[in-house]
Amino acid sequence: MPPIPGSGLAKGLAVTLRTMTKKTVTQQYPDAQPELPPRSRGVIGLFEENCTVCMLCARECPDWCIYIDSHKETVPAAAPGGRERSRNVLDRFAIDFALCMYCGICIEVCPFDALFWSPEFEYAETDIRELTHERDKLREWMWTVPAPPPLDPAAEEPKELAAARKAAEKVATAQADATADPAGGRPAGRGDDAAQPGGSADPGSDASPPAGAAGSATSADPGADAAPPAGPTEPGDDAAPRSGEGGPA
Repeated sequence: MPPIPGSGLAKGLAVTLRTMTKKTVTQQYPDAQPELPPRSRGVIGLFEENCTVCMLCARECPDWCIYIDSHKETVPAAAPGGRERSRNVLDRFAIDFALCMYCGICIEVCPFDALFWSPEFEYAETDIRELTHERDKLREWMWTVPAPPPLDPAAEEPKELAAARKAAEKVATAQADATADPAGGRPAGRGDDAAQPGGSADPGSDASPPAGAAGSATSADPGADAAPPAGPTEPGDDAAPRSGEGGPA
């Protein structure tokens, strides 16, 4: 069936009439700031402490808008007899945002996390030369970088956190063992006979006196009394009992 003449115009007018009765959704910028997505690409911030002047970001930039200058310094040996080392020192780090196409390759290839996206976008200039941000300006953008999103609950725990948690658990276990067994750290020789060489296995028992000591010549029977020492005897009276010792009066 061929379309009715003027149906397209009627549909367009119907859309216009429907939108005329709805409230406008246009945000009046700059009075109302836009709500940007969390991963918006506004400007690039530099965390200078992480930069090792590896030049990967400058080499991978398709627009060649990153300028880096550096020099080498000699670091003295850390220990006597060691050798000196050299390290790169950053002199200049600049990004020309008049050339940048916001592809994010420089941020992705940085192996030491020195570059970050900031959602700030209000840095328009009347002079195009002002769009080249030096290291100090890039450092200021770093404070506007939002915090990273929380990790996925199903993701694996980072190895650094796992190692730190194991070390903390080991210390806590050692402290718990020391609290549960207070005698574990008591020095030997103070009431602990089991810890002494040759001591009794029972901590409450007394050690036996050494053989041959005075007073150790006792009877094998605990109930028997020791015989008194024999007194001096007169000559010829060895076999005769004494008076009052069971003999005849």
